[in-house]
Amino acid sequence: MNDGNAAARVIQDLRGRVTGAAPGTRLPSVRELTARHGASPVTVAEAIRVLVAQGLIEARPGKGTFVAARPEPVSTPDLSWQTVALGPGRFGETEMQALLALPPEGAIPLSGGYLHADLQPVAALGTALARAARQPAAWERGPAEGREDLRDWFARSSATGLRARDLVICPGGQAALSSAFRALAAPGDTLLVESPTYLGALAAAHASGLRVVPVPADQDGVLPDQLAAAFARTGARLFYCQPLCANPSGATLAAHRRDAVMAAVRDNGAFLIEDDYARDLVIDGEAPPPLAVGDPGGHVVYLRSLTKSAAPGLRIAAIGARGPAGARLRSARLLDDFFVAGPLQQAALEFVTGPGWGRHLRTLHRELRHRRETLLAALERHVPALIPAAVPRGGLHLWARLSDGIDDVALAGRAAAEGVVVFPGRPWFAAEPPAAHLRLTYAAAPADLMDEAVRRLARAFPR
Repeated sequence: MNDGNAAARVIQDLRGRVTGAAPGTRLPSVRELTARHGASPVTVAEAIRVLVAQGLIEARPGKGTFVAARPEPVSTPDLSWQTVALGPGRFGETEMQALLALPPEGAIPLSGGYLHADLQPVAALGTALARAARQPAAWERGPAEGREDLRDWFARSSATGLRARDLVICPGGQAALSSAFRALAAPGDTLLVESPTYLGALAAAHASGLRVVPVPADQDGVLPDQLAAAFARTGARLFYCQPLCANPSGATLAAHRRDAVMAAVRDNGAFLIEDDYARDLVIDGEAPPPLAVGDPGGHVVYLRSLTKSAAPGLRIAAIGARGPAGARLRSARLLDDFFVAGPLQQAALEFVTGPGWGRHLRTLHRELRHRRETLLAALERHVPALIPAAVPRGGLHLWARLSDGIDDVALAGRAAAEGVVVFPGRPWFAAEPPAAHLRLTYAAAPADLMDEAVRRLARAFPR
């Protein structure tokens, strides 16, 4: 006797009886089914278990089997009223979701803002976090502004002249930016930004109700005369800037512009938010000092994060300023989320003060340089028009200008269909972009996939 066929016959028989029967209808017993189909009791019991798991029948111990109650159809509630109550969506929300989306299976990412998994020091971070988690003190509340020893490390390693008491620890650079915009400006105020600039800063500024005004920049950073004119025209008191390997353009503020930029800020009684996200990502030569160095007047608000240079899950950053501005920042962070988790702070401190931090940075710089050169070589072979005029000295991205007439958003969509994820340039501009661009990330995929990624991108270009 073939029990496999017998089980199929039992299941088919019971399915037929269930169809059209009212819930609660008694079904044949195990003994009846055994006799009818020439099956063993074990086989019949297994067939019943299959149909019970599928929700078609119900087994009641000591009473038999019955047709299961059919679930009531679930009606989809009408939530359209929420669109009226919520009003229009905020600037940048869709773009930020796209930027942070995980790539589809099989796609090669040339987009994203974090290191590929094989570049992250996960073993060292895991060890540090495990040790921190076992220490009861790490779970205590701690200072709202963050551990003093961690703030002291940020102060000393950045060499800005800021002290530990000037800084506050934040859960990542994005949170720090959001707090800074709210602490240093009021809804309706004007924020000056480089053009192009970090998409996350634009989104956070709009969410804070700020009016964003772009200031032209080139491969040497923001143009000082245009910055001074923008201050005079708008009356702005806040300028957001990435002087080192700016995201997305990769530009570093040239030495001959630094004094003029700071003079424009000082002359207008303004603050400059220095987002120093790439301090640990410079791969060619030495990084210039932060603008916060030599700023006794307290015009520079300094921000540095560990997330970009270590791992996305290490949501640790520090932001600070001298004087009342620093106090405003500390108060804003307290209102946002009280404080950053103690075990994460302690793990970060252990990692950056141990020998593993230096080893990680040396390896990281070598690998980033290799991946940048590999991507450039692939562009040279397959799409030479995308090679940027100026290769960034660090950071994570290339900023590639497209030929006139090519739509960057449409091109990114076609590239996704070809199996490579790139990000269009349009969302990185606060106003109309002067040209179409792509931001190509060389840190988000292994080097041995770069050539295939660019091959796929080449197929997406209009013929």
